[in-house]
Amino acid sequence: MKHWFYLFLLYLSFMALQGCQPSGPSSNQEQIAAPDNNNEPATTISIDLPSIKSRGELVAITAFNSTSYFIYKGRPMGYEYELLEKLANELGLKVRVKVARNVDQMVEMLKNGEGDLIAYAMTITKDRKEEIAFTDHHNIVEQVLVQRRPDNWRKMRSVKLEKMMVRSVIDLINKPIYVNEESSYYKRLYNLSEELGEDLDIRTVDSTRSTEDLIKLVATGEISYTVADKNIAQVNSTYYTNLDIKTPVSFPQRVAWAVRKDSPQLLESINNWISRMKKETDFYVIYNKYFKNTRRQNKRIKSDYHSHTGYKISPYDALIKEQAQQLGWDWRLLASQVYQESRFDRKSESWAGAVGLLQLMPETAQRFGIRNPKNPRESLEGGAKFLAYLKKIFQDVPDSLTRLKFVLASYNAGNGHVTDAIKLAEKYGADPYKWDDNVERYLLLKSKREYFSDPVCKFGYCRGEEPVNYVKEILDRYEHYKLLIRE
Repeated sequence: MKHWFYLFLLYLSFMALQGCQPSGPSSNQEQIAAPDNNNEPATTISIDLPSIKSRGELVAITAFNSTSYFIYKGRPMGYEYELLEKLANELGLKVRVKVARNVDQMVEMLKNGEGDLIAYAMTITKDRKEEIAFTDHHNIVEQVLVQRRPDNWRKMRSVKLEKMMVRSVIDLINKPIYVNEESSYYKRLYNLSEELGEDLDIRTVDSTRSTEDLIKLVATGEISYTVADKNIAQVNSTYYTNLDIKTPVSFPQRVAWAVRKDSPQLLESINNWISRMKKETDFYVIYNKYFKNTRRQNKRIKSDYHSHTGYKISPYDALIKEQAQQLGWDWRLLASQVYQESRFDRKSESWAGAVGLLQLMPETAQRFGIRNPKNPRESLEGGAKFLAYLKKIFQDVPDSLTRLKFVLASYNAGNGHVTDAIKLAEKYGADPYKWDDNVERYLLLKSKREYFSDPVCKFGYCRGEEPVNYVKEILDRYEHYKLLIRE
């Protein structure tokens, strides 16, 4: 009996020692803690720059609005988006965007490892600094009161108009001010209430309501007051001309992007990039494009083809949807290809003689019965028939995404060159049924004599960089369309 008792004690000692052993990946690896037994979500995230570089993709969290990130006439645009592209290029990475409803959701997504950084103009506050690590600030803004001028304000003398406007924060007492409770504006108004020694009438709205939503409600008379960063208020006041944004409610405040606290290498790289960017003209050109050139920004926002207001990609959406249905494609995928081919210009003509929305060559148009490829319907019908033909050629490729890449590359360069690349991949031990780093690689190599003159190749030289970039750009743009354009 004692023998079993001692064995039991020895087992317990062994288990205790095991529990003390250090474990886990190094700091260069992605580390996500497993949920505990209560099925609570993981909270320990450790992803820094080496892991991001090995992944090859920088995942950024931002907001969908009229200045940060949107689609205009088929093209992804926005202040944050353009800066993100420059940052990703600096780091040698692709960029992938995720959209959040508000700042609180951005912070949660960042902490949960759903993104690597928040690329949004966040006001730096003490509360937020406890949760996340801010980059060096890239702008300084002040918060302003957004209020509506009277209906006949254009006919009023300026002195009389000024008397009707709130020009002192003291005059805000007993006036209803609508803000998102999760925004820095709410915290500013709460602090202002403390400073004034009076309770301001702060009314909170649903967390899905953006600052721009509230500005619109002021303009339409549904609410009387809200608060916004001055640069956002200025942009909105260009197309809501009855707004007054002259009254400041805060001192100048720093705005910045943010990363997790355990991403010091990423933070250092972004700060180095910001420091260099502030010395370059491009940084100010991008800012002026969205916040200073109000006439052009106003034109964009009023357009039916601005995704924040119009939800259209092109004048040919209805025709694109018809042909996409015939193909069994998401219409936004076909729209991305049309943009790649012609930028939605039905009269577009290439140096090689390709014409129309889907840039049909004369022999291709004739083959599929297209008489006038500059006619939008005919061009889309001909292009869709050609795509359907290519789909049949590669129908034995098991993976649907790989099959799609073969089809798109063939539309651009010809299926003969793609077939050659497949044969080269097979000959040199690569996977002939895989595009990324396999068939794609040998299509790129078809620009070199030793490969395009190989006996397995029947179609000779190919400038493979063009179809490879063609596939990538269409699919990258399609991801933006899926985020911002209704299905």
